Amino acid sequence: MIIISLIKQVPLPNEMRMGDDGLMDRTKAKSIINIDCQFGLEAGLQLKKHYPDARMIVCSMGPGSFESALKTAISMGYDEAYLLSDRKLGGSDTFATGLAISTMLNHLGFTKDSKEPFVIFAGRQTSDGDTAHVPSQVAENLGIPQATFCESAKPDGKGNIIAKRIIEGGYQMMQLPMPCLISLTPTGIPPRKPSLVGAIKARNSAIKVFGVEDIHLGTEKIGLTGSPTIVAAVANIESERPPIVLSEGTTEAALVNSLIANMKKGGNVLQRKEVKEKAEKEAPDFPVVDTRDNYKHILTWVEIANGQIARPSLELFTPARHLADQLGNDTQIKTVLIGKNVAPLAQTLFEHGADEVILVENDKLEEYLVLPFSDIIAQIIKVQKPEIALFAATTSGRELAPRIAVKTGSGVTADCTGLEIGEYVNRKEKTIIRPILHSRRPTYGESKLATILGFVYPQISTARAGTFEVPAKVEGRTGTISKFKPELSDEDFRARILETVRGGGGLQNLFDAEIIVSGGRGATSDGLKLLKELAEALKEKGLKAEWAVSRAVVDEGYAEYARQIGQTGKTVRPKVYVAIGISGAIQHLAGMKESGTVVAIDHNPKAAIFRNADFGIVGEYEDVVPELIEQVKQGFTFGIVNLFQKNTT
Repeated sequence: MIIISLIKQVPLPNEMRMGDDGLMDRTKAKSIINIDCQFGLEAGLQLKKHYPDARMIVCSMGPGSFESALKTAISMGYDEAYLLSDRKLGGSDTFATGLAISTMLNHLGFTKDSKEPFVIFAGRQTSDGDTAHVPSQVAENLGIPQATFCESAKPDGKGNIIAKRIIEGGYQMMQLPMPCLISLTPTGIPPRKPSLVGAIKARNSAIKVFGVEDIHLGTEKIGLTGSPTIVAAVANIESERPPIVLSEGTTEAALVNSLIANMKKGGNVLQRKEVKEKAEKEAPDFPVVDTRDNYKHILTWVEIANGQIARPSLELFTPARHLADQLGNDTQIKTVLIGKNVAPLAQTLFEHGADEVILVENDKLEEYLVLPFSDIIAQIIKVQKPEIALFAATTSGRELAPRIAVKTGSGVTADCTGLEIGEYVNRKEKTIIRPILHSRRPTYGESKLATILGFVYPQISTARAGTFEVPAKVEGRTGTISKFKPELSDEDFRARILETVRGGGGLQNLFDAEIIVSGGRGATSDGLKLLKELAEALKEKGLKAEWAVSRAVVDEGYAEYARQIGQTGKTVRPKVYVAIGISGAIQHLAGMKESGTVVAIDHNPKAAIFRNADFGIVGEYEDVVPELIEQVKQGFTFGIVNLFQKNTT
């Protein structure tokens, strides 16, 4: 048995600086092992308990400074360490990174046909990129099954790994045959600290360093020039909210009454500011080149949960229609619908904006599985040749899109909040490529907005759930249904879903909620009891209310991942967002900044959340919230007209 962990050393986001070229300079920032990767390391060590004689290997790709991270892994309990380090890899995107890492693993003797079983662990995503692409791309390049966004992985004693995979609204228990790859969320078993014996072992251990020639990797698809995507620009993200209006008073009752009075006055309104990139100094007189060949139209994928279309899939029609209008020339939106007896859902897709529904029905496809679904969509892309393919950045979309990208040789941009058609000035070739997709995504702890361009078709992007509105439904609108019969093999079904559990509330309710009551670490002293009571009191008044949490609360086990708001969770846009005991880390702000009105409650007057809220109360959670619940019971609804009032007007 061989246990492999993939890790990355990342810079601290708050130490990143923008260079003179407009791109990020990480050379002077302090670095640590990526947090998610630390949980992957621990998962490997936990698995070793079941295989005491397992060979423990840790691998990374990066500059020579990454050796310190590999030494740390050895001090935790790993046996061997390998580093792929070559200047030719500089500027590699996730496609090139996945290719390089999988080539190194092949060089070390790990293939899908290896006689000795192995498991690869990785972190869900890295803090400097937050794409979650590389695990899927490594698995696809190796041709092995995967389970991403997992909390745990244990053997079943029959040559399989049983993984608990987090999904929107719940979790799945999956069975994967070895070899396989599993990516870990930071909600698994916390990583151990290096031991003294381990530190001595690490000090005396040699790190094996490979160059691209050592592993027989060509340079055509690596590095800046070989990557299918590039970072065209990075801009600072500007603050959007005016100064907060704080409540005044010496008692909790007075503070809450002051909040009510302040909200009745109105005042703060969300000011949306466009983040502008540096314009070209002057438009060069280069010829315009259209590189699309015969690629045309926009492809989207519809995610089905409990027989219903997931809201993020409907949200895709808003940017898809915008892009289609910009492209013109009768550009159509073609939507892939896969499942068992799902044909009746096509009408809903037409009414929200689809021009054509590509229908794939098969009893074996009732539940989403990354292997058959990626094969099917790759086959459809080969036939349809879309110029753009869009996926929702859900747990399924974020593992599916990069696996498809490897199959099609395309780049993929993750977690986009803006999609536009533009151009690219290629000064080296003295041409202007037009049209080309500009995919914009927040990065580096949500402090920067990067514009990514893809040069291989289809240009693939995932859109952050909750960022775009669901387009208005046009009753009776119709389109074309095209049936597609894919070629599937038994290998597509190597991984099996043993159980799917979806609880009440969660993803759909958070997206639909008019008001969200969200709690951070400062709201956990009673196990979130008061938080839930406030949300329930609002529901009893006829409001579409839901409760949510910050990442810290999920990490500590108080709530499921489906309720996490933030950069690594969900993006929501309720009319009112009540943040209780939330410090205001920039990663959390990313998920709630689109809210209409933000009300913050925290005992620390210097908490960052107060710089990103409209109204606030400085006070103890246990004292303020009961008074707030009482006011809600008496009719205070944070300025939202409730359902009872709507029905009587």
